[in-house]
Amino acid sequence: MAVTSEATTVWNGDLKSGSGTVALESSHAGSFPVSWKARSEGSSEVTTPEELLGAAHSACFSMAFSNILSAFGSVPESVQTSAAVTFDPAEGITGSHLVVNARVPGISEEDFQRLAEEAKATCPVSRALVGIPITLQATLG
Repeated sequence: MAVTSEATTVWNGDLKSGSGTVALESSHAGSFPVSWKARSEGSSEVTTPEELLGAAHSACFSMAFSNILSAFGSVPESVQTSAAVTFDPAEGITGSHLVVNARVPGISEEDFQRLAEEAKATCPVSRALVGIPITLQATLG
């Protein structure tokens, strides 16, 4: 069964001086301010499409990696993933860098790295991001 998730953005004004709010409609988890200034210069107070994309990518990867590890017979104790999505105002989104640290009892480093690469290649968000480089740094803890 397919599930559709929704978010809505209301933008006011022009690109450079305007601002908006992104609402997570499906979960009702919250509304978040967005602006071009935060997107092009960075901000610790206003979110960006890239931060939201990073949230989606890190969550998707963690779930996919957990599933792949479990299917391999190595159920993880924990999988912590960060996704750093880079935006260049002149070029757009230029990449996503996944940093994962996982505690997986009884798995070899070689199998861990191979399965991490498999999760990177097959997680649905990674597949949606085929137009940008995705890099991975995986640490077995």
